[in-house]
Amino acid sequence: MAATVSDAPKPARPSTLRSLELVFTSWRTASVTLQSFFSGMPLGLIWVAMPAWMARSGVDIKTIGLLTLAQTPWTFKFLWSPLMDRYTPPFFGRKRGWAVIAQAGLLVTTLGLAWGAAQPGGRVDLMGASFEWVWVIGSLALSVAFASTVQDIAVDAYAVEVLLPSEHGIAVGARVALYRAGFTLAGAFAISLAASISWPATLAIEAALYLGAMVVVGLSPEPEGIEAAPRTLRAAVWDPLVGLLAQHRAVEMALFLFLYKFGENIAQALLRPFLVQAGYDDFDVGIATGTIGLIGQLAGALIGGILSGRIGLGHALWIFGIVQAVGNIGYYGIAGIGPSRPWMYAALGFETFAQGLGTGAFGVLLSG
Repeated sequence: MAATVSDAPKPARPSTLRSLELVFTSWRTASVTLQSFFSGMPLGLIWVAMPAWMARSGVDIKTIGLLTLAQTPWTFKFLWSPLMDRYTPPFFGRKRGWAVIAQAGLLVTTLGLAWGAAQPGGRVDLMGASFEWVWVIGSLALSVAFASTVQDIAVDAYAVEVLLPSEHGIAVGARVALYRAGFTLAGAFAISLAASISWPATLAIEAALYLGAMVVVGLSPEPEGIEAAPRTLRAAVWDPLVGLLAQHRAVEMALFLFLYKFGENIAQALLRPFLVQAGYDDFDVGIATGTIGLIGQLAGALIGGILSGRIGLGHALWIFGIVQAVGNIGYYGIAGIGPSRPWMYAALGFETFAQGLGTGAFGVLLSG
């Protein structure tokens, strides 16, 4: 692999400046950081943009709540990740090959949502049969989520393999920032854009961005010294699972990983339709969540990651977990007093900052 500026010895510098230098001058860290941007897009679409789109289309909030079950593949992606480790695509290697396959799937399924957005609603004729429009959209959203989990598995595993041990900690903050940027672009910014140019056009633009994702993955360096793929399904699926469960307190850790952000993620999925039904228009919702929300999330994630190292990860997870659990209390005020931009901005800023603190600590935990 060609040497980069970051590989050469350098005099000691403040850690923040050195981290930024490594992220932007080493192609290893730059490639995994850019891939994180595209990993964030499907989640922003499913959790942020789609509920607002459904609410504006007249779908009741109970049905929207059911549609948020499209997030299920993100919860259970560990079930098919060993299969991805067992089989290697015929191009770009095991991790990058699966990432490109997933991005092609995201391109197709997001275009499907664009087609669905152009339909008048009610019942839709598809492949010679008639279906309820809302469930066609729900099925497409579930397909987007599944393709996204494949991309996440491949991209995260690729980052572990390609980065040097000294670069893992450096890349965490940059990856979180770019992930949140992709999440916000496909979520909050998409809501505002759709208010100007329509949902079909907005979703078609989002789909086209996955062409850029495939280019980034294709140009990313292949990891060195990677292990050969497991030779049998037992070696790929059963043996790792038994080894994982044999670890000390493995079940408790798995439950913790599942539950730590679960409640906040459900609340986030319903936030935009709640704000729409509270009287805010799409432009207000999109701009507020895309500016104040993004700033709050990024600031919280960076501060949460830094403080986790200073006060200890265990203390940080407890403290920030409690903070994020009460972070949405400001929305009770919105429900009680009606539309008020200053109140919405304050409530949104506090809630997203609290979420970011938990995300920062959680990211440190996952990196470990």
